[in-house]
Amino acid sequence: MKKEKNQHVQFDLVAEKIQSMLETMSFGSITIIVQDGKVIQLEKNEKVRIK
Repeated sequence: MKKEKNQHVQFDLVAEKIQSMLETMSFGSITIIVQDGKVIQLEKNEKVRIK
């Protein structure tokens, strides 16, 4: 049961971080790095378009 709770907490944290990244980005990508079935890193690659 404790492992399930930890996974749920991690999922909520990752979802919050991704949402925050999306809100501050107009163009680009977000990469999710997974190791042993767990998200260990998020990478944001933002593009700035000059018109």
